[in-house]
Order: sequence, then C-alpha cells, then structure tokens
Amino acid sequence: MTSVFEEKNLTKAIMRVGLPAMLGQLTTLIYNIADTFFVSLTKEPSMIASVTLCAPILLIIMSVASIFGMGGSSVIARLLGEEKREESGTTMNFCVYAMVIAGMITLALGLIFLQPLAKVSGADADNITYTCDYLKWIFIGAPFIMLANGFVHLFRSAGLIKESTMGLVLGNVINMVFDYVFIAILGWGAAGAALATSLGFVCATIYYIVCMIREEYKGNPLVPLSPKRFSPNAVIIRNVVTIGIPGALITVLMSVSNIVLNNYISIYGSDAVASYGIAYKLDMVPILLSVGLSQGVAPLVGYCYGGNEKKRMFTIVKYTILYGVFMGAIFTAVFILLGEQLAAMFLQDNVLIEQTEYFLKILCLSAPMLGVINMMTSYFQALGKAIKSLIITLLRNAVLFIPGVIILNHFWELNGVIAAQPVVETVLTLICIAMYIQDIKSAC
Repeated sequence: MTSVFEEKNLTKAIMRVGLPAMLGQLTTLIYNIADTFFVSLTKEPSMIASVTLCAPILLIIMSVASIFGMGGSSVIARLLGEEKREESGTTMNFCVYAMVIAGMITLALGLIFLQPLAKVSGADADNITYTCDYLKWIFIGAPFIMLANGFVHLFRSAGLIKESTMGLVLGNVINMVFDYVFIAILGWGAAGAALATSLGFVCATIYYIVCMIREEYKGNPLVPLSPKRFSPNAVIIRNVVTIGIPGALITVLMSVSNIVLNNYISIYGSDAVASYGIAYKLDMVPILLSVGLSQGVAPLVGYCYGGNEKKRMFTIVKYTILYGVFMGAIFTAVFILLGEQLAAMFLQDNVLIEQTEYFLKILCLSAPMLGVINMMTSYFQALGKAIKSLIITLLRNAVLFIPGVIILNHFWELNGVIAAQPVVETVLTLICIAMYIQDIKSAC
C-alpha cells in the first residue's frame, strides 16, 4: 500500500493506480460488447433492443453498491492518509455487510415488480418478453452484483490494487465464457446473457471474499471480514453515506437519463434502439477507460488530501486530466475514421450499419471532455465534498441532459436526441473547469 500511495514519481503513481482500474473497466466493456455481439447473432432487433433497455436497471443495481463501495473507499483512503488504520478496517467491514443486506432487499423487490420495471425501461409489445427474461436473472444475481462492484472500490482504497483488478477481470472473463455457452450454443438469448452476467459476478464475489479471508488471516487490519468486527457507529455510517449517496446518484441519474433517452429513441422503432445500442456500446470504450483512470486515481487523491499534501494532490489531478483528454481525442479520431467497420462487426443489415456509424460519429465527439468531467467527479468524491460532486451529477444527467433531449428532439427529431450527449458534455466541461479553479483558489 505505502509503495503505491507514497510513490514520489507522480506519473508512475498515476499509472500504478490508474492502469489496473482501466484494465478492469476495459474487461467490463469487453463483456458488455460480448453480450451485445452474442445476442446480435440471433439477428433479432427486438432481442438486441431488450439488452439495451435493461442496461439502466443494471446500472441502478450497481449504484446501490456505490453507496458503500465508493463512499467507503473515499472514507478509507482519507483515514489511511491520517494513519487511522483501525478505523479504516471497521469502515471496510461495515460496507461489506451493508452491501449484503442491500442486495437481498433489491433481489426481493426486483422480482416482485419485474414487469412494471420492464415497462418503465421503455419495453414495448415487441420486446417486453425478452426484457423481463433478462431482468429476472439480473435481479436474482443482485446481491453478488452489488458485492463484486463494491469490493472493487474498497480493495483499491486499502491498497489491494492487483486483487481489485483481478476480481473484476475474472468475473468478466467468466461472463464471456458463459455468454458463448448460453447464447451461441444453448440459444437462450437475452435470458442467457443475463444469467452469464450474474454468474460472472458470483465468481468475482467469491474471489474477493477469499482474498479478504487470506488478508485477515495474515493479520491485515484493513480488511476484516469477521462478523465480530461489525461495529459501525453513527460517524462511520454518516461519513460513508454522505459520500456514497452522491456517488450512487451518478449511476442512478445516468440510468434515469438513459431511460428517458431510450424512450425517445424507441419512438423511432426497434431498429433505431438497436443501432443506438451498438453505437453506445462502442462509445463506452473511452467512457469506461476514462472512468477507470479517474476512479483508480481517486484513492491516491484522497490519501494526499488526508495527509495534507495539497501540492502533490493538485499535480496528480492535472496530469490525470491531461492523460484523459488525450486518450479521448484518440478514440474520437478512430471512431470517425472506422465507424462503419466497427458497426459491421455487430450488424448485417446495411441500413442499420450506416445508421449506427452515424450515431457513433456524433456520440464520440464528447470523448475528450470525459477526461475533465470524470476526474472532477472523482476529485470531489475523494475529498469528501459531496455537494460539489452531486452538482456535477445533477447537471450531467438531469438539469442539462433531460431538457436537452426533449428540446433537441423537438427541433431535429432522432438526430437531436443522439446529439444531446456531446452538447451537454461540452457545456458541463466548462462548468467543471470553473468549479475546479474555484476550489484551488479556496484551498490556497
């Protein structure tokens, strides 16, 4: 842990915490694309559309884990910077058991309200059966989905960066293997994709629990799993939840905005939803890599803040933003030049390929700006400044995005709906820069 968080070479420090997180996000992306690829082999647009429509619900389940995963990670990193290891371990223990309880509640409520949730997601008569099949297996796996996603953040904050990434990669690889078996061989379609996803998270959770047992046996006070250590107090709960809820709202509001977007796109038919689903999955490459970089660096930022190393912290943030912007610019160029070839990997119909290529070229325009937006979100979370993190989230997914979709749809119909993302993120980038400059001035 110390060798990572106290690395003097800042570029090396960023890479040591950022690259494993990016690798984990990349494997998550690959499994998402694998889901879409194997389902696309059915050549059934309604089934492809159902996977796209269910994505926001899966994100909401993951967001509940973020309350305790991201919230706990921020608190633990700052406590370690203050050299409070015992309190860090107690916080870790609380977060793990809180995720177990939340997962069981989500499982029960999800199965009870399965069909209404499918309709809210934008399912219609053509795809509601596929959508319900997918959601059923996702809710059954909800406790493991939450635990696996929460462990990723908690392990990073405790300095178990390799283990954090290995669990994520393991779960995603197993998911892809089951995708092939359930969809390509057994022909289970959307239900098979969801079952594969849940089983991948089950395996990842088992790996993380084994790691915690091993670390506890070695005497590591940061990762206690024993129920005897479950002794949360009001301060721990308040600190975790105060940071965790804005972190969870990032995903919840993203899901809400995606549901609104899916409903508007569905006005133009299942083919439009399918094309957007493919384009969005491809555009998730720079999105998730940017998220991985910023989330990987967040514990390092929190550690510096807890240790009152402000100058080092601001330099880390600056370098991370520059790396993120450069990476996004590369992906924008690739998608503009190779959009047709990438779309053809998933689709056979020439009209759908052309439409997907067009959507991708619009969506990818915001890729360079992700380096600023995602780092600022992680920066304010790492510092425990929940309100500022929440402001960015609200602007991105509600205040700017939803009205943007409605207004642009009114004037330019489907083209306007797709253009909402780059338009909103351009405006938000300028706002984030202004917020960061203000924060630097107040800290000096």
